[in-house]
Amino acid sequence: MKVHIKKLHPDAKIPEYAHAGDAGVDLFTIEPFELEPGERKSIPLGLAIEIPPGYVGLMWDKSGLSHKCGIKSFGGVIDSGYRGEIHAGVLNLSDKFFSFDKGQKVIQLLIQKVERVDFEEADELSDSARGNAGFGSSGK
Repeated sequence: MKVHIKKLHPDAKIPEYAHAGDAGVDLFTIEPFELEPGERKSIPLGLAIEIPPGYVGLMWDKSGLSHKCGIKSFGGVIDSGYRGEIHAGVLNLSDKFFSFDKGQKVIQLLIQKVERVDFEEADELSDSARGNAGFGSSGK
């Protein structure tokens, strides 16, 4: 599948897969920025994307940043009709200052099919093995 992407900033990098078989493409910063402990920012990525109808772009953490550095993304949904600039929402959950260099990987993007559903109001729902058991219902 071909997906059109537009550079809105001269230093923006076209998304790329780091390894064959990767599900997500890496997205990169267009300028350096810093995050104090507990600070959150919305980082412009200098790109707009044309996701085909029937698909969605889902933004996810870079696992190395989240596990090793405590940098968590807010994720995000890029609908097929959106043509504005993509931003990465990030939060520093660590107790240490963190800085991003220009051109550094900050978040990853997955393009996935979307199933459209029709909701129908019902007075009752069918029984299931789980029923209405909520948080913690599956044990430790």
